Amino acid sequence: MRTLILLAAALSVLGFAGLVQAQQGGHLYFEGDLVRGVQRGAPGPGCVLTNQFKRLEKVTWRIRVLQDGKSLDDKGLRSLVVELPDGQRFPARFSPHPPPSVGPTTDYFWAAIWITPTTYPTGTFAYKVIATDLEGKTQTWEPFKEVRSQLTVIPGQIEFKP
Repeated sequence: MRTLILLAAALSVLGFAGLVQAQQGGHLYFEGDLVRGVQRGAPGPGCVLTNQFKRLEKVTWRIRVLQDGKSLDDKGLRSLVVELPDGQRFPARFSPHPPPSVGPTTDYFWAAIWITPTTYPTGTFAYKVIATDLEGKTQTWEPFKEVRSQLTVIPGQIEFKP
């Protein structure tokens, strides 16, 4: 009987631990993509999915961070940054898309931008997305290791037209 009582007590403590974790929120889940950012005078349409960018082209990461099925905004996360292998970090900003100056808002998400420098080497680069919650804990997401789907800087640079 004593063993049964101890077992019941242990199970109730474990159940409470699970409840506490659920109340504090679970893991963060990431979804997102890479698009060609809108640049005045740049060739090609903006906000189009791609992972290949020429120099001077605007790389835009669009990211949604979910916890317990709900999207986290700038009040739910302390910060969200994209980090390149060379240590460069680009802070993401939570905002409406498209921007109100462009048209009616259809979505809200985090976005980070980077203009590929003229001196940046060509090749494939594995970036990371790092979320910091309100308590200072971080969680990192990385895209697939398949090089054909990672950020790629290709030879050449874009030309701007007036």
